[in-house]
Amino acid sequence: MSMLAQFVAFLASFFNILILVRVLLTWIPMGSGETMRTIVGLIFAATEPILAPIRRILPPMSGLDLSPIVAMILLQVIGRMFARLVI
Repeated sequence: MSMLAQFVAFLASFFNILILVRVLLTWIPMGSGETMRTIVGLIFAATEPILAPIRRILPPMSGLDLSPIVAMILLQVIGRMFARLVI
């Protein structure tokens, strides 16, 4: 696999992990720690450009935000398609 395909696969995996961490962080009450708020803010800022367009297309169903699931699936599909195109 070329370095470019490996890089795209890494980015897809990295953003999948960030989205998963974001979902898990929504279940944890935030304390008053400035460091934790900074980290959470960075994670939300990094994942929001991916999740916001999906949220506009896919409204919440029964109060559940399904955009992280859709985003993770799309990232995997895009990563695999790109790897096949580059090879």
